[in-house]
Amino acid sequence: MNQQKSVLLTGGTGLIGITITKQLLAKGYQVSHLSRKPGNDQQVKTFLWDVNKGEIDEHCIDGVDIIIHLAGAGIADKHWTDERKKEIIDSRTKSIGLIYQLLGTKKHKVNSMISASAIGYYSDRGDELLAEDSPPNSDFMARCCIEWEKAVDEGKKLNLRIVKFRTGVVLNNGGALKQMALPVKLYVGSPMGSGKQWIPWIHWRDVVEMYLFAIENENFTGVYNMVAPNPVTNKQLIQAIAKQLHKPLWVPNVPAFLLRLLLGEMSTLVLGSTKVSAQKIKDAGYKFQYPDITSALKEIYG
Repeated sequence: MNQQKSVLLTGGTGLIGITITKQLLAKGYQVSHLSRKPGNDQQVKTFLWDVNKGEIDEHCIDGVDIIIHLAGAGIADKHWTDERKKEIIDSRTKSIGLIYQLLGTKKHKVNSMISASAIGYYSDRGDELLAEDSPPNSDFMARCCIEWEKAVDEGKKLNLRIVKFRTGVVLNNGGALKQMALPVKLYVGSPMGSGKQWIPWIHWRDVVEMYLFAIENENFTGVYNMVAPNPVTNKQLIQAIAKQLHKPLWVPNVPAFLLRLLLGEMSTLVLGSTKVSAQKIKDAGYKFQYPDITSALKEIYG
């Protein structure tokens, strides 16, 4: 049991945060959250912070060993105005900066920072297979991830073990999959643009297990791609969803120009091609529960 180990989560009330919290509690960890509003889980102590105002409850780090940083404004929730872009980056960088500021001024026993990042670091790269040491792109998503990771790396000055997970498209009952499956359910499903763009997906359970893997392996450090080992194209994914839902696909592809018209710069989220390697995390000893798209969708829709 890990009675003695205490984990603090930011973004603990999101889909992934909630599941990680449950798993940690089941394994005997003490879990607390940093949140903008009070929590309602009796087993989890919630400390309040306001990133924009630079306010944080200094007691949030009392007795904590490990911090998991998942907080950040939703990438696809609103159109990318200049103001929204700033909000997306600030919500990730200022939040971790606030935590480090506190760690730098108050006595604590935190030894590890495990943070989300995203495959947006590589952004739209065609058929190139991207590993952790591949150079970043230069568009907004890449700039966001570069700033985010740079802010996380500041923890090295505090002698923390740093782990960064460049997360792919997380498949669960909500989010991106729900949006992709809806047209299929309504018999109007079709690939986006050429359909040849690579989608670096991962099943939500593997996301949670990977965070636990990082918590429990104290020598595990550095940056890792959080993607399944078998990427699929947009067309293959839509076909797999249709097969799982027993729905026909007969509508022509959604034209790329239309998506650019509707979504503007955000269209890169659906038209961008990012083929990402999972070799490094496999070499580190992580075993995927859902390595292929068929088993992943079967579990979700099962």
